[in-house]
Formats: sequence, C-alpha cells, structure tokens
Amino acid sequence: MRDLHDTGWIEVICGSMFSGKSEELIRRLRRAKIAKQRVVTFKPAMDDRHDEDNIVSHDDRRIESIRVEDAAEILDHVDETTDVVGIDEGQFMGKELPAVCEQLADRGVRVIVAGLDQDYLGRPFEPIPQLLAVAEYITKTLAVCMKCGRPANRTQRIIRSDERVIVGASETYEARCRVCFDPGEAEPERV
Repeated sequence: MRDLHDTGWIEVICGSMFSGKSEELIRRLRRAKIAKQRVVTFKPAMDDRHDEDNIVSHDDRRIESIRVEDAAEILDHVDETTDVVGIDEGQFMGKELPAVCEQLADRGVRVIVAGLDQDYLGRPFEPIPQLLAVAEYITKTLAVCMKCGRPANRTQRIIRSDERVIVGASETYEARCRVCFDPGEAEPERV
C-alpha cells in the first residue's frame, strides 16, 4: 500500500512519427517491470496498425497493453496497487488525458505518455500541448529527415487527405526536417 506522502509524476515523450517515442516508452516500462513495479499499459482502440494487444514500436519491440476508447476509461483499469501507467499514442486519447494523468499522479502513480506533439500540418496536436504544460519530465525525440538526413521533428503526410487523423505508418507518413516539411505536398492517394 502506498504512503499518503508518496507522490507520482507525469513524463511525456513527444515528437514526430518514426522518432522512437513508442520505443522509449517500452524501454521505460520494461525497466519499471524489472524493478518489480506493477505496470499497466494502454493504447487507443483506434490504433490497430500492428497488434491489438500490444504497443509495438516501428522496430518491432512490444509490450502488452489494454485498448481503451478514451483517457477516462484508463481509470477503470488502474487500482491502488498500480505503480506505473504507460500510455501510447496520447494524441488519440481525447481532451480528458491531462486531467486523467494529473489524477493518477496525485494518487502516487508514475505516468508515462508517448504521443505526437504536431499534426500533419505542423500544428499542435491536442491534448499533448496541454499535457506538456503539467508534466514534470519532457523528452522530445527527433527522427531523421527522409529527404535530406537532417534531424526531423515534423510528420509529413505523403498521401492526399483533408482528414486530421489517418492511422498509418510509412505508407502514409514520413519524417521531415523544418526545411523539407511541406504540409501542402502529398502524392495522389495510392490504391
């Protein structure tokens, strides 16, 4: 049982696609498990790219997870024995994510969230900016620009669509640096 004076905190791992966010999340969660901490991990139900029951990084590292529709549902799966909560693809968890993370941290839980901080147009991708404002620790990951090799912090959509959210991987997006990023550029949709 946790002491009333125990305190939790919020860690955010953010950046573009292909920058190692999920890989870093998995690394931190595995270290917590090695330390015999009780870890519960979540991913959004809409993310069905790799595996329904695991968070999977682009380099195929994986960790078991629970699929949820939104951040509020996370609270249904966390009890007083939970030490660490991991959340992948935080940008898809809804506007309640910062409040849920704060509630968990106030209960003494270490909360680690990975997510995109910008959408395909380079705009802040809610609720990650709001989460950054209340987090104790922030890690900004960078990818490698697929055009020039510079450090990349943007996600370039390479198919045409006006939808803000399209779940995809290398067939839909690539990492770009500030110079090579062009939100107006996209190839015709591939069939």
